[in-house]
Amino acid sequence: MPVNPPVPPSLSGDLLSIHRLLASPTQIQRRLRTIADLRFISDQILTQRFRSSGGAVLYEVSEPIFNTRSPQAVGPGSEYPKDVTANGAAALASVSKWGQATRITDEAIKRNARPGDEVDRTLRKVINTIIRHVDSITMSAVASAVTQTQAAGDDWIASTATILRDIELAKAKIAELQMGYRPDSIVMSSTKYAYMASDERIATLRRREATDNPVYGGSIERIGGLVVVEAPLSSLPSDDVWILDSTQLGGMADEADVDPGYTVAEMAVQIQTMRLANKDAWEMWGRRITVPVIQEPGAAIKITGTNP
Repeated sequence: MPVNPPVPPSLSGDLLSIHRLLASPTQIQRRLRTIADLRFISDQILTQRFRSSGGAVLYEVSEPIFNTRSPQAVGPGSEYPKDVTANGAAALASVSKWGQATRITDEAIKRNARPGDEVDRTLRKVINTIIRHVDSITMSAVASAVTQTQAAGDDWIASTATILRDIELAKAKIAELQMGYRPDSIVMSSTKYAYMASDERIATLRRREATDNPVYGGSIERIGGLVVVEAPLSSLPSDDVWILDSTQLGGMADEADVDPGYTVAEMAVQIQTMRLANKDAWEMWGRRITVPVIQEPGAAIKITGTNP
């Protein structure tokens, strides 16, 4: 009578679970989803999506929304006057692979009371570094392409600051281009946001005794119909304020195909891990293969003179 082989020993515990997590792209992807506070500024202000081909993306800049000829009166039985649809200037952008690797040792994992926290911290640092770099490149591209400016009535630190008027005048300047742009976002540094949120004139216009007031721990998520995007100064080309139409300004051209072994979450950062058995460690690296595309420079404007 045959004897069944013994059941293999089973292991359990935090340490084994963490090693299984590091070896599984699916588990890494689930871990990435829990890091909800990591977001690219780039994807908030450049909402269009482009597909690259051969490592580059072809797009048009400042495509007109009107034809060159005006409509004419058409008599009975007559042909309609024809016009040629105008195109924007062709442009080409090359996709770059931005990435970084780091290492997490077995000792760092097992000597932590909560081993999963060490993995989260390592993931967070890698992703944060990639986000900061890609965002700085995106904002530099925006600053280079956008030439419209609106001077502030006074610096936003002064008691005579007219922050809401500055915002509305900048919106009006974009609208007067008659290109179909509808500003929906405002980008500023954390320091500039602090001055705006504590401005007394804006405070008098907000609903009183409402729990979403900054004084009660809330935040200003919208002002003048614009979504407030608060950015670290290190990601901005200057400490100015930017107003834009996120649906028209441009987009990010990502290589969507994921190579074997990588996992990717909604933030578009691809992550892969590898066991270094002879070093008792795991190597973890992340990347984003992308390039910012500024398609409609007229859809954005920079408010200058907000600094003292």
